[in-house]
Amino acid sequence: MRAVQIRGGKGTADDLFVAEVDRPSPKAHEILIRVVSAGVNRPDIAQREGNYPPPPGASEVMGLEVAGTVAAVGADVDRWREGDRVAALLPGGGYAEYAVVDARHALPVPDRMSLEEAGGLPETVFTVFTNLFERGRLTAGETALIHGGNSGIGTTAILMAKAAGARVIATARGAQKAEKALSLGADIAIDVASEDFSAATRAAGGADVVLDIIGGDYFRRNIDALNPDGRLVQIATLGGNLVETDLLQLMFKRLTLTASTLRGRPADEKARLTAAIAAQAWPWFTEGRIRLPVDKSFPLEQAGAAHAWLETGSQFGKVVLRP
Repeated sequence: MRAVQIRGGKGTADDLFVAEVDRPSPKAHEILIRVVSAGVNRPDIAQREGNYPPPPGASEVMGLEVAGTVAAVGADVDRWREGDRVAALLPGGGYAEYAVVDARHALPVPDRMSLEEAGGLPETVFTVFTNLFERGRLTAGETALIHGGNSGIGTTAILMAKAAGARVIATARGAQKAEKALSLGADIAIDVASEDFSAATRAAGGADVVLDIIGGDYFRRNIDALNPDGRLVQIATLGGNLVETDLLQLMFKRLTLTASTLRGRPADEKARLTAAIAAQAWPWFTEGRIRLPVDKSFPLEQAGAAHAWLETGSQFGKVVLRP
């Protein structure tokens, strides 16, 4: 099969190329997916740069989410059959014509949803669900401050928070991106290139939950923006991972700070999370109540161009590959 490789093991977007590799075979409890669409995410860039290695036993090929059709099933798999349309969360291996995954980590894709759209959902939906709703405990009527409102995570978080009945304040860099966040459903959009998001959030009544992918100097401003008993959920550090804060402010406001990654979680925990999403959040997408925008779609041979585009930060929604 064809799969994306990294020349020299790590490098720039220009070091990505497609080569013929062995097609994987599903082990017990696994399914083999013929990939129609594979989401492109920031962690893929980190892996390409040598900063985010796959967990032990996972494919060295990049790609954390795919959609396609089941091509084969391993022993003891009774839920899925060949030809079923599925979307799946992977520990790696998505940038290829075929990918294997634990059968418990796949979700059904209805005929009304395109597989291209579905391929950009699992990584972001899983990340947002576990962080915004499980760790951040966002509930209807509360206010969520969502950073990077144009990114795959940001657009997904806006849609899911609104579907859950929350009020959303989104940030983005540039007036055009802020306007798009509003069109997606955000109640307030802040252009961080021209406005202090912390002051603007406080003026709008403050935030109960902050979902942050930036870190760095956003950290203290997030603390300032939070209401008493607020929760800060850190899921990436694009602006830096070393921060400084005033612990007394956290104490006086009774704040909760939490952070997580998804890729290295145990298979059983991902299976639990898959079941929770299937029951609570997946129907929002599969029934057409919300739709995640696909910003750009690239053929597999243009994986480098997809990475380069994502690195500009110009996208609005998801970027996907088409094997």
